[in-house]
Amino acid sequence: MAASLRGIPKKVLRFTNRRITSRTAPTAGVPLNRREPPTARNFSAESEPKDTHFGFQTVPEHEKAERVYKVFESVAQKYDVMNDAMSLGIHRLWKDTLLHVMNPQPGLQLLDTAGGTGDISFRFLEYAQSVRQRQLRQRARANQTPSWVEVAADYGKEAEPMESRAMVCDINKEMLKVGKERAERAGITSGVHWVVGDAEELPFDDNQFDVYTIAFGIRNVTHIQQALQEAVRVLKPGGRFLCLEFSKVSNPLLSKLYDAYSFQVIPVLGEVIAGDWMSYQYLVESIRRFPDQETFKEMMEDAGFFRVQYMNLTGGVVAIHSGFKL
Repeated sequence: MAASLRGIPKKVLRFTNRRITSRTAPTAGVPLNRREPPTARNFSAESEPKDTHFGFQTVPEHEKAERVYKVFESVAQKYDVMNDAMSLGIHRLWKDTLLHVMNPQPGLQLLDTAGGTGDISFRFLEYAQSVRQRQLRQRARANQTPSWVEVAADYGKEAEPMESRAMVCDINKEMLKVGKERAERAGITSGVHWVVGDAEELPFDDNQFDVYTIAFGIRNVTHIQQALQEAVRVLKPGGRFLCLEFSKVSNPLLSKLYDAYSFQVIPVLGEVIAGDWMSYQYLVESIRRFPDQETFKEMMEDAGFFRVQYMNLTGGVVAIHSGFKL
């Protein structure tokens, strides 16, 4: 009798384990990493308000997007002028470096998220066009005296679609308005399109773009991981993600100088040039809240990117982050 009683706890434990296993086993055909959490956890997450950072302030999550929108609505008209003033024009070199890293070939489709005034998209189209013209010149030189074999090989070939297109996607209508005005002044009438959209919920189908860029925008997103997952979703297999963002300065002396300039000079410039101290105080603070290079690299890998790497510019003041969708 004692022996049989001693066996009861083991049977109960095995039975409990089976119940737990059966209740937590994934549904057939659903990958483990896409499994839905228990209902009770969902209810708790929805019912309990969460906080996040807005610069150095702590605010409810649902307020951050609206606050960020107001910041860029306020600075839109002076955004490009302030970029030159704050960075002493170096931001142009950073963006040029981004394009050289990208090395876009004719025919690529770019999604320029948080593209605002179109800086990256305009560079992309110019770069792709210059590559196309160079290819045509090389082909013309090579075909000056073609053999009959080369002529026969080219005969009947369909022309390759070589038009590159840039889709500028930004949540802020005022920033897009400024971008469109810049395009009109520059005579850019084709190859670029403008759409209002949220980086956390992009208004595009899966597997649409060859390259996804986001320059100085991802730190303003409320849920960075969700924005990264959206980037993976809309990229074609083999597509590339490129992020240009302020990062962590590694040199102690440069870091002190950079902090002093950021907090003591940039908000003053914002007040003098744009009449808006607080917006540029937020922008400075938001840089300090953004993950460092290694942490953001891990976040990209967690989102599903491969061959993730980064390159520091100006001692780590900014970094270019790169990853591929397989």
